[in-house]
Amino acid sequence: MADTDRTSTAGAPLHVVVVGAGVAGLGTALALATSGQRVTLCERDATPMPGDPDAAFAWDRRGAPQVRHSHALLARLRNLLRDRHPEVLAALLEAGATEMVFCDMMPPEIDDPTPQPGDEDLVALACRRTTFEWVLRRAVLEHPEVDLRVGLAVDGVIATDGEAGRPVVTGVRATDADGRTDTIAADLVVAAAGRRSGAVRWLAELGVEPEVVEEDTGIVYLSRFYRLLDGATPPEQTGPIGADLGYLKYAIFQGDNRTHSVTFAVRTRDDELRSQLLDPSAFEVAAGLLPATAPWVDPAIATPITEVHVMGGLLNRHIRFRDEAGEPLVLGLVAVGDAHTCSNPLYGRGCSLAMVQAELLADAVAGHGADLHALVTAYEDASTTEIEPWYHAAVAQDRMARDAAARERARAERGQEPGTDPGADDEADPGSFMADVMREGLLPAVRTDAVVFRAFIRAFNLLATPDALMADADVLNRVMRAYQERDQRPPEPVLGPPRRDMLAALAS
Repeated sequence: MADTDRTSTAGAPLHVVVVGAGVAGLGTALALATSGQRVTLCERDATPMPGDPDAAFAWDRRGAPQVRHSHALLARLRNLLRDRHPEVLAALLEAGATEMVFCDMMPPEIDDPTPQPGDEDLVALACRRTTFEWVLRRAVLEHPEVDLRVGLAVDGVIATDGEAGRPVVTGVRATDADGRTDTIAADLVVAAAGRRSGAVRWLAELGVEPEVVEEDTGIVYLSRFYRLLDGATPPEQTGPIGADLGYLKYAIFQGDNRTHSVTFAVRTRDDELRSQLLDPSAFEVAAGLLPATAPWVDPAIATPITEVHVMGGLLNRHIRFRDEAGEPLVLGLVAVGDAHTCSNPLYGRGCSLAMVQAELLADAVAGHGADLHALVTAYEDASTTEIEPWYHAAVAQDRMARDAAARERARAERGQEPGTDPGADDEADPGSFMADVMREGLLPAVRTDAVVFRAFIRAFNLLATPDALMADADVLNRVMRAYQERDQRPPEPVLGPPRRDMLAALAS
């Protein structure tokens, strides 16, 4: 996606109805309004606009339960704001977000810390989801081309018959907070209300059934937020921000205004561990046992500012709005963000990909305008290239993680410690081998080799394709060299206790 000035070459501005004023909807409204389109933004929640970031953290966003969980604003998103919406980036920093310069956080063992061209792009944002949404909404409200209508629930779409029986969506049906119904005409409707979007149901009412491909992540998400005490210095961040212990995934996320959060992901079937971690006291014990999170929950450093929030029903899901021949199933309606493609939130890609996809749509509208067939085709082509690979990567990562967890459980049954060398039954398993390469090759190479460090940071931050890291021959050679030298260095540091020890600590 080129970061260039975007001027419509396709005639008069369109009137676009955007459904949902979360990150995807706000990003879409911002991108479209910036390119001169007229936008009606419909938001079901009727809560008033908070006055500051801390008030925004208590925002009643019942339609978006994920706002109380950890989020990552990756370098791809930060660079998009820098290049296309610098006023929003400036407003975020003014509101208390901070830039995380990855090359300033190189591990002390790195072989060459010399700055390189491109390092200026390896910068993410530390910011809570609520603060990001608050700043985005303020920016959108400053655009005269945007009409934000809160307390307005979209119930369905209106459409006419087009060529070859393909419906053409021409507007939406909506109900306000007082129960009054209305219709809003539109040149284009954008479903941007997240993974609970009604887009599939709306199309079914038109006789259109897009293929929905989904796979349960198999995890439940538990998060708690903290604030640094006055005078406390944030712990130094030079090691991993999290890890996968097989039975438990965890990570630390820095936020704005001296806040941060800890997130745990446990298997949906692990009722014992999940029920324990819902207790704030047990959550603190668990976080204190993990090297990446322990410094951040030290009572001498930080204090909790929320209870433990839980979220389940997490899916990897992709909705195909085109048929097998690549033809749009419907004209006049597209989806952005999780309403189009969603993936495991543990990987922290959702907000960034939603904003990227919003810009892809604005580019398609600017290039094709009222030619809805060309517009939808261009948009879906771009989404296939820029968004869909990350869905497939998430599915693959989750399957690999489930397989690794199964192997760890088998090792535990054999009396082996987690992370030990594979048993005889595992040696011929490609998944086991790759997991071993990640642990004994990639991780030490990221810690010691500046080339691998930068390649890893680029991939993690969506600045390269999902397969770029291991498809680069030089990077792969460096990773395999580290793997082959695994017996010549101390074992990799333990990233957390085995499950039985964790449960014992929580029960004590």
